[in-house]
Amino acid sequence: MTVAPEAWVRLRPRPGNLREIAKGIEDATGLRVQIVGGKLVMSPPRHGRHVGVVQRLCRQLNMVLPEALGAYQVSSIAVREDPDDYVTPDLIVLPIEWGEDDDWLATPEDAVLAVEVISQSEKSREIRDKADWYAVARVPVLLVVDPRKGTWALHTRPDNGAYQDVLPGKFGESVPLPAPLGFEVATDRFPLYGDSPRAGRRTGT
Repeated sequence: MTVAPEAWVRLRPRPGNLREIAKGIEDATGLRVQIVGGKLVMSPPRHGRHVGVVQRLCRQLNMVLPEALGAYQVSSIAVREDPDDYVTPDLIVLPIEWGEDDDWLATPEDAVLAVEVISQSEKSREIRDKADWYAVARVPVLLVVDPRKGTWALHTRPDNGAYQDVLPGKFGESVPLPAPLGFEVATDRFPLYGDSPRAGRRTGT
């Protein structure tokens, strides 16, 4: 669905048209827009180290995933029964057929793993709300990576709107992904947020 900028700015946000507004904002601004709990959530462009974590993880997954599964970026998932809510994780493992699909919304039943890399500007409440959303959607495994602190948390067994098991870890410790994946991913090369080494070159200092 594509909404012309002059159309979405006239729309009044209400249940049932939030996806239309979100797509209009994305098309007009390039921001990543999600709808979590009926609220529009806009994210700025991802910084280099944010992207670096995603790329390192994607490479690992693509080397060991079963042939029937693939790791995808810039793909969204939605609750089938909800006319509005959807999220766009940084990385999502879906059946390989997703790469041939014309839709832009995958179903949570097809998701094997979702990965969220925390941005520098994200608030604790936003992080909790998003984790709860994945649990309500019953995405079986959610990996949250936090380059601000050099930590990760593996969320499993969604039930009653919350993940029943949360395994914490630090960068340098491998993440044990449960079945049907059944392998570990390394985190020792995940970059931490900090001052960019390119900043001095850009300013000439």
